Amino acid sequence: MVISICEDKKSLGMNAARKGALCIAETIKKKGEANVAFVSGLSQIETLRNLVKEDIDWSCVNVFLLDEYVGIDRKEKTSSSLFIRENLISKVPSLKSFHEINPDEKNMHATVKELNAVMKDHPLDVSFICIGENGHLAFNDPPADFDTKDAYIIVELEARSRRQQVNEGWFKKVADVPKKAITMSINEILSSEHLIISCPEQRKAKAVAMALFDDITPLSPAAAVKRGKDTHLFLDRQSSCLIFSDKRTI
Repeated sequence: MVISICEDKKSLGMNAARKGALCIAETIKKKGEANVAFVSGLSQIETLRNLVKEDIDWSCVNVFLLDEYVGIDRKEKTSSSLFIRENLISKVPSLKSFHEINPDEKNMHATVKELNAVMKDHPLDVSFICIGENGHLAFNDPPADFDTKDAYIIVELEARSRRQQVNEGWFKKVADVPKKAITMSINEILSSEHLIISCPEQRKAKAVAMALFDDITPLSPAAAVKRGKDTHLFLDRQSSCLIFSDKRTI
């Protein structure tokens, strides 16, 4: 793992985007296309803002989502699809493909089956991810399923994860946050050739320390990033404040 500590979240986003763009471009040169996964959330805005300015042949890029709530409308601001459309897809030339996650609860099992079939033909090249405040990856809340080999799974959202969504302003109250989500699994995320982790702000500091210092167990999903093939963790001064001598107890 390569850890980059940036001065602030703007420089974090710039550096993460530059590294991610390089990984995408190299993959396209090697394979003719790139399969790239994105997570939504405030932590990704600066990275995406800079990524769309990079020299990338987006017509060779297949885009996937890391997760989506079950039971919401794709036109709501809480939708991962809408977030990626507004912050990435609307700002670049045509993609080769964009694979949304159908949030309809009645069809969620069929949706997962379809996505898993697609992923068999689209091994991940680059994944832009973050670490949740409770140490989750995508919506793999602790205790996470480390055993499944399925690319996408249906999960129950943990209370701290749902509370984070309220604190970030996506929902007015915890009761409004869906209890289920479709998420890319831990093993699928780790299968990516390159992991670009953008993790700014002090509220992420404990989760960052968890990822770096905890044992890799279902109770600490974020720690699994240490198993990534080529992992690049981008922090700012605030999110890195606990990683020197592991000061989580202070």
